[in-house]
Amino acid sequence: MSKKFDNNLIVIGAGSAGLVTAYIAAAIKSKVTLIEKHKMGGDCLNYGCVPSKALIRSARMCADMRRADSFGVNSVEPEFDFKKIMERIQSIIKTIEPHDSVERYTSLGVECIIGEAKIITPHEVEVNGQTLSTRRIVVASGARPFVPPIEGLDQVKALTSDNIWQIETLPKRLTVLGGGPIGCELAQSFARFGTEVALVEMAPSIMIKDDKQAAQIVHQSLERDGVKILTGHKAVKVNNGDSKELICETGETTVSIPFDEILVAVGRRANTENLGLEQLGVEINPNGTVKTNEYLQTNIPSILACGDVAGPYQFTHTASHQAWYASVNSLFDKFKTFKVDYSVVPWVTYTEPEVAQVGITADQAEQQGLDVDTTIYELSGFDRALTESDTEGFVKVITPKGKDKVLGATIVAAHAGEMITEFTLAMKHGLGLNKILGTIHPYPTWMEANKFAAGNWKKANAPQWALTFLEKFHNWRR
Repeated sequence: MSKKFDNNLIVIGAGSAGLVTAYIAAAIKSKVTLIEKHKMGGDCLNYGCVPSKALIRSARMCADMRRADSFGVNSVEPEFDFKKIMERIQSIIKTIEPHDSVERYTSLGVECIIGEAKIITPHEVEVNGQTLSTRRIVVASGARPFVPPIEGLDQVKALTSDNIWQIETLPKRLTVLGGGPIGCELAQSFARFGTEVALVEMAPSIMIKDDKQAAQIVHQSLERDGVKILTGHKAVKVNNGDSKELICETGETTVSIPFDEILVAVGRRANTENLGLEQLGVEINPNGTVKTNEYLQTNIPSILACGDVAGPYQFTHTASHQAWYASVNSLFDKFKTFKVDYSVVPWVTYTEPEVAQVGITADQAEQQGLDVDTTIYELSGFDRALTESDTEGFVKVITPKGKDKVLGATIVAAHAGEMITEFTLAMKHGLGLNKILGTIHPYPTWMEANKFAAGNWKKANAPQWALTFLEKFHNWRR
């Protein structure tokens, strides 16, 4: 193999991880080629974050119209054309597409190729019949919805977060398999459009990875919107006769759930097939992701991986975060490499109310045997929440016993996704609750709830001896 290569870097996959990796590589003047076999923008733009949030907004409009009387406006039952709602989603995708387009990335100095890439040696990639050489390769091929091997499921056209955006008719009855973030978001949205929704979850509760109190609030909210939640139910069979039905087992009981459409949202599987990884001996984790070290290198040093294909988190923002490390570590590994930092990773579930989390939950602190304080500020008496008639929720902060260091925060609120950033910043840069309490927050904003949570912590941790002394001091001064 010659020491001269066509490229400094070849990136496989033009989703969030691949786009950012290529962007950074081009910005520092390396020769980079980006290969995408399907759509630029990957999952987030075409099937994930963008279309789902657009759908959620339309569904929320329906919910707001039904509860308009709580704002002094006459409530009405919304009338809509579901096809137009889906057309709006595609229009939004089209509007954002130029940000991730071949044209834009070409203008940034990235060579873009649409085709199916296959790694044939640690320094060569084959695409569209040509072989490109490169010093380093970054695999950013993403993930896809996992469809479990349930008997009969392959006999119906199951919906997933990939293909649900192509439907034009609102399902009358929808069964959702999976009570994680995707399942909960879509279940609530379709219920708000008027669909009869049954959400089936094998675990004892929905949103099993989140704070228990937060999950319970979402559970109640979904039920108010008409979602029938069946936790502790294991899907075992799909019957596709005159009518479709999902057969579930719960304890010793068998339950039949009729449906017109079934949405599978039980997790995602990394895209590692047909890339040449197995032939080269690139190690794969038991969960299907590419095995990488703390520098995002595989067991073949010239091949790195980032984003959903590598894990451990499958979020757009962690894919972009990893991309910086993948790009820099691939281009400068002979001089300096950087360990990827997962110490502070926030995430949001976009139900109503939203649930945002960073760091550990109260349950995780207990499981780890940590001696902590759990401080809660309820939104029931919060001015901004009262003005918005959105008083359901709380701000919960986990700190070491007697200290103001933030170990984790959970927010359940209408705008929890925006609010969590303050705690993320505090954790990342070592700012404690005293710093948040001492920062001016404009009134009346949702962010004030964070400050009030810090105030509750301060009140609970005020030194009693000092308060006793001050009481005597002020009595003396009167």
